[in-house]
Amino acid sequence: MRVLVVEDERNLADAIARGLRKRGMAVDVAYDGDAGHEAAFVTRYDVVVLDRDLPGVHGDQICADLAASGALTRVLMLTASGTVADRVEGLQLGADDYLPKPFAFDELVARVQALGRRATPAAPPVLELADLVLDPARRVATRAGVPVDLTNKEFGVLSELLKARGAVVSSEELLERVWDANTDPFTTIVRVTVMTLRRKLGDPPLIETVVGAGYRTAEVVQ
Repeated sequence: MRVLVVEDERNLADAIARGLRKRGMAVDVAYDGDAGHEAAFVTRYDVVVLDRDLPGVHGDQICADLAASGALTRVLMLTASGTVADRVEGLQLGADDYLPKPFAFDELVARVQALGRRATPAAPPVLELADLVLDPARRVATRAGVPVDLTNKEFGVLSELLKARGAVVSSEELLERVWDANTDPFTTIVRVTVMTLRRKLGDPPLIETVVGAGYRTAEVVQ
């Protein structure tokens, strides 16, 4: 899941980003409204965690522009004001959810995860291919009933490939969906991650390379 955090309180923004990354999400951070507005329209994010009172472009404007664009991006609006009137106004601007400060971090994570599920075409809660089972909610992977120890990036790549249901997913798409903006676009990290993932998953192979196009899940004869 790709997330943008737009928050001018740097310590809070960095803390949110660190926590979401520990949950396996790819997270970018913008510390003002101008940078946040630009980032939100350059990259397709699943969720934008958006402070309402921002310097530069106001959070309300970013929210309204995202809603007007028709993007699938979901917006979780944060604000120091938690009155009913403020929540209603935020939702009317196009926010998908609203969380007053201070908040419990576990609640923010749960809300981001719930919004992320709404930002992409519906996928089953548990992803399966042959004897492989991937449970994104619990971040557990098993093959033939045996746990497979995956890093966050390996888990993210495998999840994207399984959700594609046999369609080809390019390296660029995987880089955009699983890594953040600090990653070198010319890196070989996707190829290396897929190679390690194949080794961990074992035989018969579940991921195949489509030369010049990307990767897809393999058809496995039971």
